Amino acid sequence: MYERKIPIDLDCPLRLTMSLIDSKWKSCILDELRYRSMRPSELHKALPEATPRVLDIQLKELVEDGLVKKTIFSELPPRSEYSITSLGLTLIPIIDAMLEWGKKNKDLFERKYGK
Repeated sequence: MYERKIPIDLDCPLRLTMSLIDSKWKSCILDELRYRSMRPSELHKALPEATPRVLDIQLKELVEDGLVKKTIFSELPPRSEYSITSLGLTLIPIIDAMLEWGKKNKDLFERKYGK
């Protein structure tokens, strides 16, 4: 698990919120889980640009933070599913605002990264 060298400023709500979704893939994982539970392989297929190791680490962190729930089914072969928690759902309006901002400013990204 990643340990921060600089502690989080508990007096800054923005930094606290960002500490939960500050990685490249956490908000994408929450966005994918907003409508349905998914198995790890489904999440890997939905986010192919992310390496499996990185996704697994970030899923583990989301579970530890209480934003995602992992359910392990005791069957053979064993399987697991991830689902968003009620706390995780409270971040969806923030993710929606980021999606909308990205759509409105698409030309900025095209200039920066090309088409």
